[in-house]
Amino acid sequence: MEGWKQILPEDFNESVFRLLDKDWALLSAKREDGAVNQMTVSWGGVGVLWGKPVAFLFVRPERYTHGFMTDNAKISLSFFSGEYKSALAYCGKHSGREGDKATAAGLHFALLEGGYPTYEEARLSFALRKLFEADMQKEQFVDTSLLKFYEKDGLHTVYVCEIEEIYCR
Repeated sequence: MEGWKQILPEDFNESVFRLLDKDWALLSAKREDGAVNQMTVSWGGVGVLWGKPVAFLFVRPERYTHGFMTDNAKISLSFFSGEYKSALAYCGKHSGREGDKATAAGLHFALLEGGYPTYEEARLSFALRKLFEADMQKEQFVDTSLLKFYEKDGLHTVYVCEIEEIYCR
């Protein structure tokens, strides 16, 4: 894709803490039928598991994106410069069930090599392949004070995805 440079996961050197907690990201999933949905994320992680570079993602079952993730979608995490924070806030407050929220937020859909969804405005995108998923259970929490995050919404499904490629501008 024009304007993108591929880098190896081991050469990636940005703070994942800043990227997720402060900058946020769009988690996007593309089904086989071509439909794409995205949601803003600020929880997650990156590391090594099973000898692979991976991203750890968390999606609540009531989120529209959850169905896309469960359907073995092409998945990406896209990061943006600060000028797009309001677009990410919009995508976090609206559901894809209501319409094309990326377009409503002023973002333009694009595809990375391999058919992974991203956005023309993104400065960084991880192309991900799902390896594992499991639903959190209340009885699995050792620190039950964390259940305060789930008083009105369901527990997350945890996804472990291999970082197949990283693209940056």
